Amino acid sequence: MKKFDKILMAHGGGGILTRRLIEEEILPRFQNEALAPLSDSALLNLNHPGKLAFTTDSYVVTPLFFRGGDIGRLAVCGTVNDLSMAGATPLALSASLILEEGFPLEDLQKILDSMAATAREVGIPIVTGDTKVVERGSANGLFINTSGIGIVPEGISVSMSSAKPGDVVLINGPIGDHGIAVLSEREGLKFDTPVESDVAPLNSLVAALFEITPEIHCLHDPTRGGLATGLNEIAGASQVGIRLFEDKIPLRPEVQGACDLLGLDPLQVANEGKVIILCPSAFQDALLERLKSHPFGKNASVIGEVVEKPAGTVLLKTLIGGERIVDVPYGENLPRIC
Repeated sequence: MKKFDKILMAHGGGGILTRRLIEEEILPRFQNEALAPLSDSALLNLNHPGKLAFTTDSYVVTPLFFRGGDIGRLAVCGTVNDLSMAGATPLALSASLILEEGFPLEDLQKILDSMAATAREVGIPIVTGDTKVVERGSANGLFINTSGIGIVPEGISVSMSSAKPGDVVLINGPIGDHGIAVLSEREGLKFDTPVESDVAPLNSLVAALFEITPEIHCLHDPTRGGLATGLNEIAGASQVGIRLFEDKIPLRPEVQGACDLLGLDPLQVANEGKVIILCPSAFQDALLERLKSHPFGKNASVIGEVVEKPAGTVLLKTLIGGERIVDVPYGENLPRIC
C-alpha cells in the first residue's frame, strides 16, 4: 500500500489508514501487555493498599520542539509530575493525539519516540489512548492529552491546604528555564548562553523525599504562572502567609538576563521540572541533602518560610532588604508553554 509522509484526514476515519497509523507508528513504540488488546479501556491489576490518584492534562505548546524537550516529553512528564504532587506512585498513563491534516509523519515519529523514551525513563507504561485527525489549520499541528493513575501509599497525605506556620519552603532547582526556553525558540531569540527547558519527571525525586519522612505537608509543581502562582495557590488554600527570600531563590544568570530584557518577572515564568516542598523545619536539612543527591535536585535550596499572617499572601524579602507582595499574573505571560 502507498506510504504517506503527512497525516491525512483519512488517518482519523477509523479505517485501514487509522489501523496502519496505530500499528506502524504507535504500537511499536508503546507496546506493553495492557495496551496490546487495543480495547477502549485498559485492564490493570491494582494490588496496592492506599488511595487511587487520577489526573488528566492537555498539551498545546508552541513550538512543538524546543531546546531541552518537545511536546511528547512534556506530556509524559507533566502527567507523571501531577500524580507525584499528590504523593502518588504513578502506575499507568494514557495518551490521546489530536493531529492536524498535513502534519509531517517524520515529526510525529520523533514525538512518539520521545514519549516512549520518557515513559521508559520513568518506568510507567502508556496503556491506552486515542487518535483523531482534524482539518488543516485546526490544531497547531498536534495536541496531546495524557491521563494517569497512581497509588498514594497509606500514611502519606499532602495537600495545598496543609501548609502550617513554621514550615519551610524548598525548591529543587533554578526557576524559569522552561518558559524562557520555549519563548526564545518561538521568537527566534538568541542568548550568549542558550536556555534549555527543565522538563523532567519528578516521581523518583518525590519518592526519595518520602523515604526521609512522610511529614511533608505540601508538594506543588509551579508550571503556568511560575513560582508566584504556585505559592499563592498554597497560601490561599491553607490561609497562611509565605515569606520568600530573594537571595535564596535559584535563578540562572541567563534566565535573569532574558527576563530583564523582556520585562518578565522570573517568579511568574513557567517551569516543568520543579517542585515546591513545604515541610516542618525539623526535616529541612535531611530533605535538602536528599534533594542535592538527586540528578533533578542538585541546586535545591530553602527559599522561604510559612507564617501566620498576612493570610493568603506571599511576600518577597528583596535583595535590598525591603518587602513586596508577590502577585499572581493577571493573564499568561507566555502563551502555549505547556
